[in-house]
Amino acid sequence: MAEKTTEVRNIGINVNPPENTCTDQYCPFHGKLSVRGQLITGVVSSTKMKNTISVKREYMHLVPKYERYEKRTSLYAAHCPPCLDINEGDKVRIAECRPLSKTVSFVAIEKL
Repeated sequence: MAEKTTEVRNIGINVNPPENTCTDQYCPFHGKLSVRGQLITGVVSSTKMKNTISVKREYMHLVPKYERYEKRTSLYAAHCPPCLDINEGDKVRIAECRPLSKTVSFVAIEKL
């Protein structure tokens, strides 16, 4: 009888792997999805989509004319593996991956 391994893949980023397991093919820890490029930290603003979250990132932008900073926000759609158990309002880290759909090119890798 073949046993299922619960081994967690090393994704090449220094993050704490999830304690839960999943069978999601787009999970960087238990599936085949590789991560590369940007790492972004933000707050989950919506979990209404299936297996997808919206992450809001706030940053400061310099306005040279007035020599002042203004606050700006960006909204990212990211795949949410079921093993991470992420809810609205949680602080998360997302990593860039290959495009999974028209708007999703990031995957959640850590709940902070």
